[in-house]
Amino acid sequence: MNLEFSDDQKFVQQTARDYLEEHATLDKCRAVLEGSGTHDPELWKGVAEMGWLGAAVPEEYGGAGLGYLELVLISQEVGRSLAPIPFSSSVYLATEAILQAGSEDQKKDLLGRLSAGELIGTFALAEGLGDFDPGTCQVSFDGSQLNGTKLPVPDAGAAGIAVVVAREGEGTSLALVDLDGAGVTRTPLESFDPSRPLYQVDFEGAPATRLGAAGEGAAVASDVLDRAAVLLGYEQIGGAERTLELTKEQTMSRFAFGRPVASFQALKHRMADVYCKIQIALSNGYYAAWTLSEGSEEVGVASCSTRVAASDAFCLATEEMIQMYGGVGYTWEYDCHLFYRRAKGTAHALGTPDEWREKLVQRLDKTIGG
Repeated sequence: MNLEFSDDQKFVQQTARDYLEEHATLDKCRAVLEGSGTHDPELWKGVAEMGWLGAAVPEEYGGAGLGYLELVLISQEVGRSLAPIPFSSSVYLATEAILQAGSEDQKKDLLGRLSAGELIGTFALAEGLGDFDPGTCQVSFDGSQLNGTKLPVPDAGAAGIAVVVAREGEGTSLALVDLDGAGVTRTPLESFDPSRPLYQVDFEGAPATRLGAAGEGAAVASDVLDRAAVLLGYEQIGGAERTLELTKEQTMSRFAFGRPVASFQALKHRMADVYCKIQIALSNGYYAAWTLSEGSEEVGVASCSTRVAASDAFCLATEEMIQMYGGVGYTWEYDCHLFYRRAKGTAHALGTPDEWREKLVQRLDKTIGG
């Protein structure tokens, strides 16, 4: 296993960082958070033109045909910038589900439009807070229509299609539904991080088509969640790294008793703890990116460890950021709350870290026992 990215991959990452530093400032995140929009459309158009939306999509389906190693590095930079776009919903979830389970016709019809940013997708799994078990969904699908309610559904206000996990007979299937079509109602929910909005989506006889084989939806959804956990983990790592950098800058510029507060041992120790958490997350992330790129069966365990480590790192980094900024860290005018909101939101986006810890234990036990 080579834990070093190639020069070409590093170039992709540096290009992404340069682009986002210019076009995805924190003011863009704040504007979406404070406004009524669902995302920044100009930024979305820009990242589509850069080819990021189809980084892991084969060229035959209209993607860039790069790979998952490039995509994780792009994700790291998206997380670093707090980009207010539906990147995770459309790229990690909807696009991945279609790649994994779609027919040739569905892939040819949808993946090119998703990669070009003409179409935004989302993944409707949860049916209540903390409910991310694909095998317990109650939204029903009869092969042609959907009925029931999904919430929270990320970025459903911006999305044109949704991959819906639904009960079909005695099993679970995936269904593709046009969110602008008949029988679909989208209601905004109050969100801790409005820059990544959540919605309730109600289906009342909504026309839908099956994605993948009937009754295999739970297995596909579980696999998609594992893949998304790796990609979102890199977003969290990028956010944690930027948080630590800004905290260092702030503590170097604040003085007490004639010296920068960063020079005090107590703050050094706390920043060292954050740094160590980030390195642990990166170590797990390298392994997970390799399993994703190689199609390894170990991706299930690797995704869990990355998800837990990245969530812990980003949450700790933002909590310490607020503390070490001092009194201004709690104010609306400073940017600390933007990072804190994103950290807490991403930590619960695919299920809580505790749920992923439980998955990790179960999968390790099965691996060792098997």
